[in-house]
Amino acid sequence: MIYRKLGKTGLEVSQLGFGAMRLPMIGEKPNAKVNRELAVPMIHRAFEAGVNYIDTAIIYCNRDSQAAVGDALKGWRDNVIVSTKNDYYGEDEKEWWGRLENSLRLLDMDFIDMYCTHGINGQRFEEAYKPRVSKWMAKAKEQGLIKHICTSFHDNNDALMRIVDSGFPSVITLQYNLLDRQLEEGIAYAHEKGIGVVVMGPVGGGRLGEPSETFESVLPQVKRLPELALRFVLANPNVSVVLSGMSTIEQVEENLRIASDGATFTPDDLAAIDEHLDRLKKMADLYCTACKYCMPCPAEVNIPAIFEMYNRGRVYGLWESAKRAYNRLPKTPGKHGANAEACTECGECEEKCPQNIPIRKQLKEAHDALAGSDG
Repeated sequence: MIYRKLGKTGLEVSQLGFGAMRLPMIGEKPNAKVNRELAVPMIHRAFEAGVNYIDTAIIYCNRDSQAAVGDALKGWRDNVIVSTKNDYYGEDEKEWWGRLENSLRLLDMDFIDMYCTHGINGQRFEEAYKPRVSKWMAKAKEQGLIKHICTSFHDNNDALMRIVDSGFPSVITLQYNLLDRQLEEGIAYAHEKGIGVVVMGPVGGGRLGEPSETFESVLPQVKRLPELALRFVLANPNVSVVLSGMSTIEQVEENLRIASDGATFTPDDLAAIDEHLDRLKKMADLYCTACKYCMPCPAEVNIPAIFEMYNRGRVYGLWESAKRAYNRLPKTPGKHGANAEACTECGECEEKCPQNIPIRKQLKEAHDALAGSDG
């Protein structure tokens, strides 16, 4: 295993971390639990190969991830850096402390190495973290219940840099992958300021974990898209740890091989990837630039999301992922809008589209391509 410095924490961390969000499950919701017979040996295999960073959270795996990680840590606690998260931003201090205490109990630990505010953004930082959560975190650290004050992050570069400049987190966990590179500038900035950067979603929540002829010809030495995706993130020198949410022992073995062999992308390799992605992006923009001028739709059809899913298939070759995402959209308006079947063909969207896209026609094409089997 290859190790990197985790910002200014003084810790040396394996460049591959175990993300405990997608552990194998058993049973049906709402009673599904982590399958310990499969999950614990997977985690132990990673530890045996040198992985020394594991990340979990209250809500993961139907709220059973922390307890499963606690089971796997028995006999390994002194060798592993543990990260978990508190997703409470309200005003009830007892509720926040209750969640911390429950995490300690489930993990069966006296202290948590990396304690994160869960899913912070610029607004939460200003309205909740600064006035109150920061005080609770500092108190927990003073009491020795947590070692490092950290956060997971979902927002833009401006918010990321503002949070870095505040001096609050020792480590930031954030999204970054081949198809989502918007935070590259902020990642470099955080690293420069001595903040440890932990990347989640290196395979885009599973989107890059499936076969795609579009990507498999980019570099001759990399035949599978999941490997290309993981190596791409590992090639960023500003990243300390890449979390992989592993669900099978086969995924564990593949990721261990990739993270342990020392091979890295050359500048020419990275230039080839950039050129390929730029070409695909231009092709996608010919269909839709996601400007959202077409919204709102009177029938609440989620036009930009549907076109993103359609492009995921026809441009990037990620058809199975696109179909799964599309088939989660309801036929009638729901939390995330409706699918293309709800279109009344009023034409209002086409009047507003700056690219003059025949939206009604393409919505029908998208539905025909995506509404079938979701794989």
